[in-house]
Amino acid sequence: MKISRKLSRPDRKFTSDMSYGMLASGSCLLTDIVNQLHEDSKKVNSVERLTRHLGRGIPAKALHSYLSTIHKWVPKEPVIHIDDNALSHPRFH
Repeated sequence: MKISRKLSRPDRKFTSDMSYGMLASGSCLLTDIVNQLHEDSKKVNSVERLTRHLGRGIPAKALHSYLSTIHKWVPKEPVIHIDDNALSHPRFH
């Protein structure tokens, strides 16, 4: 993976596991991600491993690689669409 190639081995594994797990499960829930990884360890241990890693934040090298990669595709003056429909929901009043 281009974004994780300069990362440490644990950071590369985490990036790979999360990317694959989210794509395969169609979910960002850690339990759904872990189900797709088919690891030999107990599910709770895998969820805890991912949780600990998430708690450390994004490594600076990964963030820099990601931003360098997507910079090629984002125009200098991007159009940002904001859907304020949710703000009219009764719970916000």
